[in-house]
Amino acid sequence: MVAQIIFLVITLAAIVLFTFNSRKIIRNIRLGRPVDRNDQPQKRLLTMLRVAFGQSKMVVRPIPAFLHFFVYIGFVIINIEVVEIMIDGLFGTHRIFHGLGGLYDFLIASFEILALTVWVACVIFLIRRNVLKLKRFSGVEMTSWPKSDANYILITEILLMTAFLMMNAADLKLQVLGSAHYTSAGAFPISQYLINLLPSSESTLVAVERGCWWFHIIGILAFLNYLPYSKHFHILFAFPNTYFSNLEPKGEFTNMASVTNEVKAMLDPSFVPAEAEPGKFGAKDATDLSWVNLMNAYTCTECGRCTDSCPANITGKLLSPRKIMMDTRDRITEIGKNIDKHGADHQDGKSLLDDYITREEIWACTSCNACVQACPVNIDPLQIIMELRRFAVMEESQAPGSINNMLGNIENNQAPWKYSPADRFNWAEGN
Repeated sequence: MVAQIIFLVITLAAIVLFTFNSRKIIRNIRLGRPVDRNDQPQKRLLTMLRVAFGQSKMVVRPIPAFLHFFVYIGFVIINIEVVEIMIDGLFGTHRIFHGLGGLYDFLIASFEILALTVWVACVIFLIRRNVLKLKRFSGVEMTSWPKSDANYILITEILLMTAFLMMNAADLKLQVLGSAHYTSAGAFPISQYLINLLPSSESTLVAVERGCWWFHIIGILAFLNYLPYSKHFHILFAFPNTYFSNLEPKGEFTNMASVTNEVKAMLDPSFVPAEAEPGKFGAKDATDLSWVNLMNAYTCTECGRCTDSCPANITGKLLSPRKIMMDTRDRITEIGKNIDKHGADHQDGKSLLDDYITREEIWACTSCNACVQACPVNIDPLQIIMELRRFAVMEESQAPGSINNMLGNIENNQAPWKYSPADRFNWAEGN
């Protein structure tokens, strides 16, 4: 009974803490501007099923896609066993679903095979990051914490899978010994090869089995509460992020209603725009972005596919789309912490533009959408860049000289070039 009470207290504490931290992140996301992404529900659902559940955009890189598939499937399916662990922990039972017979044997065998594939995949991922040191896992934004964060998760997965297999191996050996409380149940295609590593003493085996059991479940609960502090929150946010992703064709930019109304009024003097509160053009700080942009930031897993595909970054420019997302997440998190400490009206004198993201970065972007296309979960760094550009141009009238020249030419010549419209077809003379 003492063990059951301890298990209940730990589980409730983990759930309460996770809920508390998750609500903070959701609050931070809601600090963004409203945007309607409830249209075309059927198409959105299909997008989520294809991209998030089906991992369709991962296959561009076959090797990591193959490894990630096993980690993803293993993570989802092996955690079905957590249901049995939770019931056993609360009621003091042992393998309560053993009555399923052959189906139970099949499930445990499947869990073990998947646990091994997850273990192998995580080891390979660790080697790729720390031994091979693939280029896309480096960059100015990849400081010690982002690199350590990835390693912590991979090492945790390896330890959890090891504990799971060792728990089963000890359980199997106790079943063979006919130990009380250890019902003969389950098929163990992987852990059966580990029993020779275990001691023969029944009391020691029970200690190993119970120790691995507690390590496995506490490790899962600890992992759950690590997610809000980690880039791996994408495990949960990938699904809503793909559901609410932009369904419009890439390259189609949104129009600002206030500007559209001004143009309509110039073309049609009888046009009367609907009354609307005066707003800011573009975005200077994270709260000027939409809630979808902020959810994108919390969904980013820092895989680097966007930066690896960015032509500006490839040619040595300062821009890194991954950094754009990481900076946005860091800034909105900082704003949330300031709200918690000082209240909703607190101003810290900082902003996303300049304090986190430089002007050089936003103007290095070619708006080619390569980063958007590359992202496995439909994150859109370009939209954030364009909002920061809009603020710089329309609120501050600050832009690089080449941009100002282009805007002046469009105003005077109705084209980006300096030539008069009357001379536009001079090139055709004599042809």
